Amino acid sequence: MPRMASPSPERFDLVVIGAGPAGEKGAAQAAYYGKRVAIVEAEQEPGGAAVHTGTLPSKTLRETALFLSGYRTRNLYGVAVELRPDATVRKLIERKDAIVETASRAMMHNLNRHNVRYFHGRGRFEDPHTVVVDGEDGSTRLSGEHILVTTGSRPYHPEGIEFQDHNIWDSDEILGIDQLPGSMAILGGGVIGCEYACMFAALGVDVTLVDARTELLPFLDAEISARLAEAMEKLGICLVQGHRWTGVERKGAGVVTALSDGGELQAEYLLFTAGRTGNTAGLALDRIGVLTDDRGYIPVDDCYRTACVSVSAAGDVIGFPALASVSMEQARVAVCKAFGFGYKQAVSSIMPYGIYTIPEVSSVGETEQSAREKGMDVVVGRALSRENARGQITGDLEGITKLIVERQTRRIVGVHVIGERASELVHIGQTALHLNAPVDLFIEMVFNYPTLAETYKYAAYECLAALNQP
Repeated sequence: MPRMASPSPERFDLVVIGAGPAGEKGAAQAAYYGKRVAIVEAEQEPGGAAVHTGTLPSKTLRETALFLSGYRTRNLYGVAVELRPDATVRKLIERKDAIVETASRAMMHNLNRHNVRYFHGRGRFEDPHTVVVDGEDGSTRLSGEHILVTTGSRPYHPEGIEFQDHNIWDSDEILGIDQLPGSMAILGGGVIGCEYACMFAALGVDVTLVDARTELLPFLDAEISARLAEAMEKLGICLVQGHRWTGVERKGAGVVTALSDGGELQAEYLLFTAGRTGNTAGLALDRIGVLTDDRGYIPVDDCYRTACVSVSAAGDVIGFPALASVSMEQARVAVCKAFGFGYKQAVSSIMPYGIYTIPEVSSVGETEQSAREKGMDVVVGRALSRENARGQITGDLEGITKLIVERQTRRIVGVHVIGERASELVHIGQTALHLNAPVDLFIEMVFNYPTLAETYKYAAYECLAALNQP
C-alpha cells in the first residue's frame, strides 16, 4: 500500500499522464512555449507500446525476417540465404533491446532538454486539476492547469480465450516466445495480424490468418489489397476470410480454433490480434466526469478536449486511427488548443498509412473506389517495379506505384504504393497532395536514376495518356 499523498500538490502548467510518443511530444510542445510541465509514466522507461512492445520491436523482427528468409534476394541470381533451423525469436531480435534502449534514451533526453519533470508511477485523477502518482516510494500529488492523458492502448482480450496458456499470445506478448513454432493461427486480419503473419511466414512458420471480413484490409485501394493478398499467399500464408472464430481450446500440444462454418483450425501457437482497448483502467476518470466507450477509449472533441474542460486526451487512448505518427500530432494540437498557442491548430487530414507487411504497403488520399463513390471523374496511372531499373537490380519485381488523378483539374488525389520502401516512397506523393499539385509535377521532375522513386514519373505518364483520351 502506498503511503498517503502529500497534502499540498506540486504545481505545473501541464501534467501529462503517459510517456509514449504522444505524451513526449505533447509535453515538449508545452515546454517549448515556456510552460512548466510534468510527465507521469507507469513503466520503468518512457516509450509506451510503440517503443517497448509494438512498433519498434515488431519492425526489428520484420527486418530480420526479410534478411534471413532471403526475401530481398529472391530474384537475384546466385544469391541464397538459409535460416538456421534452431533459430529462436530471441536470437533473431537481439538488436531489439539495443534499439529500444536507444529510443527510450532519446525520449528521456528530449524531455530533459525541455526541462520536463519525469515522475515514475501510476497516475490517477483526484479532481479535474490534480493527479496522484502512486510510485514505489509512496504517492505524490501534482496540480496542473491542464492535464493531458496519453496512456495508449493494449491488446483486447475477449472472453473464451485463455491468454495464460503458454501457446496463446496477444500482439504485445508474441515477441517473448522462445522458439519459432512449426505452425501458427492468427485471429484478426487487421494491420497487426497481417504484419505478423508475413513476418512469421517469412521465417518458415506455417501461418493461417483468420478474419471475418471477405476482403483483406478493406480500407486499402482494392487493387492494392488484392496484390497484397496474392503476395501473402505466395509467402505461404493461408488466408481464411469471411469466417469468425467461435471457440478456442487447448488440445494436446496445440490450440484448436472452431470457426463459424463448422470447421476447425489446429496450430501449435495462437496469436490473437483482433482489436485493442484503451489504457484507462485505474485513472479514476469517473472522479472528473469522463466516461469511456465499451473499449475503454476516451471520447474527445475536435480540440481533443474531454468532457472535463481542463483535461485533454490524445493518441491511441482515444481510438482511431491509433498511429504513432498521428498520435504525436494530436498531442501537439491538444496542447496548443489548451493553452491558446498560435501554432498547430489541427492535425492534417492528409494522413499516410504505412503497413509493414511483406511486401510493404503505404497509401495516402483517395482510393480509386472512394474517389468514384464521391462522384469524382478520375483516371489511374500505374508503374511496375519490374519495369523499373532499380526494381530489377534489387529484385523487387512485385511492386507498383499507383496514382489517382482527377480528370478536370489534373490534380493528384491519391497515391498507393506496394513493394520495397513503400512507406518511404509514399511521402513524395503526400507532398503533392498537400500542394494540390497536378500530375504534370511528376512529368516535369528529374528523378535520380536508377531509383524506385522514378516510378512516379511513369505512373504520371500513364495518367497523362488517359487524360488525353477523348
